Order: sequence, then structure tokens, then C-alpha cells
Amino acid sequence: MKLNKSIIVAFLLLIVISSLYRVWENRPWGFAPQIAMALFGGAVIKDKKWAFILPLLSMFLSDVLYEILYLNGLSELKGFYKGQITNYILFAGLTFFGFLIKKINWVNILAASLIAPTLYFIASNFFVWLSATGGLQRPKTFNGLLMCFNDGLPFYKGYILGTLFFSAILFGGYYLITRYVAKSTKLAAQNT
Repeated sequence: MKLNKSIIVAFLLLIVISSLYRVWENRPWGFAPQIAMALFGGAVIKDKKWAFILPLLSMFLSDVLYEILYLNGLSELKGFYKGQITNYILFAGLTFFGFLIKKINWVNILAASLIAPTLYFIASNFFVWLSATGGLQRPKTFNGLLMCFNDGLPFYKGYILGTLFFSAILFGGYYLITRYVAKSTKLAAQNT
């Protein structure tokens, strides 16, 4: 995808809307667009820096919003916390995972939309368990690790469903837009 002014504006709107949605009170746990954005950015955006900026800026903006809400007593969730950089590194990794989608079709998108949130769930819960201050202070044993994974299960369902839902919107919208642009270009060429 070649970036032009209208695509950049669309991406900025996507970042703002997804950030606002992520801080929406009472949304299902883990049901957010950022994993799908990382896959989409990696698979579709040719300019690699924009592929990373899309999900990471969305995460950062929503973390700023969480922090503002927290400081004003409107949320129990802090926007910034110790060990948070791990999430940003994991999301960068998910963008790399999107680079592996060489052919954009429903099978590859479905597979990536199931694998990426699963990898994120495993890695993020492992790092929460590993950290000295993270999670529910689970013991540093195999059983403690399993307890930590169990703690994250409510989020895992949301990660899967959210990634499937938002991937369908992002990749489906991209397909429809590129199809429309290709059809318009073909009609314009025929009329000249």
C-alpha cells in the first residue's frame, strides 16, 4: 500500500478511534483492535515504520488516556506501569508476524488472527509470571506459571474474538477499498 495524504488521515483516525475504544469502560476483557492492527500493518503497509507506528501509537495513546483517567479517579487501571515496555515489544513482534502474511487471503488472515493472539497470550503471561512485581505474585514454579496462564484466560478469549473481528474489518475494508479503486481506475482508463 502506497501512503498518500488520505491514507495517512485514515490511519490517524484509526489510531484515535482504536485508542478510545480500548479505554471504553465495560468492554469485554482483551477485546480490542490493536493485535489486528499489528497484523494488518505488517501485512499491508509497505513502509515498515508506518506498519509499526499504527499499533504502537494506538497503544501509547490509549495508555495516556488510561493514565489521565486514573489520575482523575475515573479508572482503576493505570496507563503507565512497571514492565509495560514488554507489551510494546510484544506488539512490535506481532507486526513482524504480520510481515509473514505474504498472500492476503481469508485462510492466511484467519490463521494469523488465531496464532498472533495466542502467541501474545503465552508471551505476555509468561513475562508477567517472570517479573518480580507483575500479576498476582504467582510462585516461580511450573504450577505458578500455570496459575498465571489461568489468570489470563478471561483476556485470551477477548484477544481471539477481538482479533478475528477487527481483522475482518481491517482486511475486509482494505479488500473492498482496493477493489473499488482498481475498478474505478479501470473505468477511467477505458473512458480516456
